[in-house]
Amino acid sequence: MSQKRIVPVTIQGREYRIRGDGDPARMERAAELLDETMTKVRARSGTADSVDIAVLAALNLANALATDRASGGAIEGLGQRIEDLAQLVEAATADSSSAVS
Repeated sequence: MSQKRIVPVTIQGREYRIRGDGDPARMERAAELLDETMTKVRARSGTADSVDIAVLAALNLANALATDRASGGAIEGLGQRIEDLAQLVEAATADSSSAVS
């Protein structure tokens, strides 16, 4: 069983400490994807509330996952990326001083 490590990531200008047993580089890429998605959602919606933006970003990413599953999983690794992003969305809506497991 892998040892859980804490990976610092920055999402929307805030640093979060994500605890997980996955590949730290993958967690960092997931955080970058989440940050990019949240930035796009913020620009399109004009919404300033971080929780609303995180929820809308999660819906966008969940839609990508559902589309991938409906097409038979054609996008390699998308399911794991979405799971990683789900952890990051939880972290983005929680207190940044605590680690997410």
